[in-house]
Amino acid sequence: MTRTLKKTVALVGMMGAGKSAVGKALAERLDVAFLDSDQEIEAVSNLSIAEIFTRYGEPFFREKEAQVIERLLVGKPGILSTGGGAFLAEGNRKNMSELGVSLWLNAEPDLLWNRVKHKTTRPLLQTENPYQTLVDIHTARTPIYALADLQVSSDGETEIPEMVDRVIDVLERHDGIFEG
Repeated sequence: MTRTLKKTVALVGMMGAGKSAVGKALAERLDVAFLDSDQEIEAVSNLSIAEIFTRYGEPFFREKEAQVIERLLVGKPGILSTGGGAFLAEGNRKNMSELGVSLWLNAEPDLLWNRVKHKTTRPLLQTENPYQTLVDIHTARTPIYALADLQVSSDGETEIPEMVDRVIDVLERHDGIFEG
């Protein structure tokens, strides 16, 4: 069945939840563009996210992130992968729900840790105890992620094509996302 996306689907959730991997596969399956807010920020600033955090601080980064997300939401419908902290800002949540639809990829801390522990590109985990930092961030953010329009659980055992099936099933049950 051919599906035509009417609005951008913004994937939200923790680092390592699968927003990029599932998002790319979902975009391919729906034949729409895959957008990554962090990559867009890096492209327009000519700096990595870590460099932006170091040079200008998190508040500056969050301001640029909000601008980029809004621009991507008003463009042609696609799949938008957002940074883990993007959904924390009320303005971003509002824009995602009004201009698109937000979908939380929900994953438990141990799964997230297995996916991110070897990556050096996570500025928030550059701490003495990165695992505990991840757990603390997860605990603090979960009630906010729960405000997303839709939710799909990621268990770490489900392969990407099946995760895409899950996401499409959830999207199809939500009015106004696909034509017809």
